[in-house]
Amino acid sequence: MIYWGLVFIIIAVMATAFGLGGIAAASAGVAQLLAMLLTVLFAISILAGFYRRAR
Repeated sequence: MIYWGLVFIIIAVMATAFGLGGIAAASAGVAQLLAMLLTVLFAISILAGFYRRAR
C-alpha cells in the first residue's frame, strides 16, 4: 500500500510539472486516501497487539 501511495504522489508531481491540473488533483486525492487508510490500519494493528498482550 505504501508503494501505491508513492506511485500516485510521483504521478501527481509529474502531472503538476507538465501543467495537467486535473490529473494531478486526482492522483493527489488517491494518494491521500491511501495514506489515511494505511494510518487507520496501522493504528488498528497496534491496538490489536496491545489487546493480545493484555490477555
